[in-house]
Amino acid sequence: MTKKILPFLIPLLITAPLAQAEVNLIAVGKIDGSYQDLSPRTAPALESGVAGNILGGVGSGLAYAGGNTFIAIPDRGPNATAYNSNVDDTTSYIPRFQTFNLSLAVNPNYDALTVGSMPYILSPELTATTLLSNARPLTYAVNGAPALNTTSKYYYTGRSDNFNPARKSTSPFNGRLDPEGIRVANDGKSVFITDEYGPYVYQFSRTTGRMIKSFKLPDYYAIKNLSAIGKDEISGNTSGRMANKGMEALAISPDGTTLFGMMQQNLIQDTKKYIRIIKIDIATGATVEYAYKLTDGSSVSDLLAINDHEFLVDERDGAGLGDGTSAVVKKLYKIDLTGATDISGKTLDAATIPTVTLVSETATPFLDVLAKLVANGIPATQIPAKLEGVAFGPDLIVNGATKHTLLIANDNDFLPTVGGVANPNQFFVFSFDDIDLPNLTPQTVAPLALDKSDRG
Repeated sequence: MTKKILPFLIPLLITAPLAQAEVNLIAVGKIDGSYQDLSPRTAPALESGVAGNILGGVGSGLAYAGGNTFIAIPDRGPNATAYNSNVDDTTSYIPRFQTFNLSLAVNPNYDALTVGSMPYILSPELTATTLLSNARPLTYAVNGAPALNTTSKYYYTGRSDNFNPARKSTSPFNGRLDPEGIRVANDGKSVFITDEYGPYVYQFSRTTGRMIKSFKLPDYYAIKNLSAIGKDEISGNTSGRMANKGMEALAISPDGTTLFGMMQQNLIQDTKKYIRIIKIDIATGATVEYAYKLTDGSSVSDLLAINDHEFLVDERDGAGLGDGTSAVVKKLYKIDLTGATDISGKTLDAATIPTVTLVSETATPFLDVLAKLVANGIPATQIPAKLEGVAFGPDLIVNGATKHTLLIANDNDFLPTVGGVANPNQFFVFSFDDIDLPNLTPQTVAPLALDKSDRG
């Protein structure tokens, strides 16, 4: 059964006519943070009392799946309600991805001179919820196994204590999963997902939610001393990913043969602000690594392929709606991997950095998201703190001219309100021209029909 989600519009003002060669905000839709998704099997309350199928955090990652179909992924689930600090208040929420129809319709009442008038209306429609599982047994803590488990299906959870302490964090059979980035395979049949706990890069079936493949990352991405408490993991390790700052972003080449994962922040052994991009050949698993230095953001949230060597990097701070402060940095930079140094096996320290050609040396500003939203009437206090999911969408024909679309979504941390202020899941839609990204090669994804809405 399809669940229809009504669109909401935020008062906005288009700052330039659509005919100009400029990135323009053309629609904003939002989903109330108190809605539930399409998996009633997981509806019973979690340990913290929050419903197990709350429709939240969907902008942790956003992927285009052809037509008006997009795949949105929440992270490890609700952990903002205090109940057990020994597991960082994480719960047995089953990680999942949400399938949406994000169709744009011309706004018949659009008036470019009227504040709050938008040229398009965005109508998000949730069409499927898919739970993530493994056919082989996973490691869980005491009382950490999901009740839905069967002898052939073992669900992942957001619980931070569901791991094997005798193995490195990249053990592929830990029950804990913190999804952050997502892309769809060109044949439409599977999705690739990055995770912060391992870090991992996994492939899952779109029809069953079952794990198909785990990509082996270099050992120096792993931590040796695991803990259910993030601050203890940080203090207990000298190398590997930062706690809760693992593999955040994911891109896929337009031909569907190569993945590009990007860490949220530097590895513990690397110099601060120097972040790794890892290129993965999907067929062979072979990897190459590059270095990117943060500009004015505190972390990276997504990576989007323009073609096989150029990308958009989503840099942000942690301020804004959901944080109780005013947003400061939300930017997209265009980068080029051409000529960048392969840093595989190297530590990014004072000795090696001067000899490395950084990806960021090619970075050019593409879109100041914060400035664009503020210019369109959205106060910095109302701009989501976690704008994390970025995807190209279908083209539009405007006055006979083709316009490309770019969608940006937020992670609302499963909090319907913050300080009494509504904190919805939001989708911001921008349009741009060929001249803005002249080398854009859009990914083509084959359509996939899903026969039921509660999957996995």
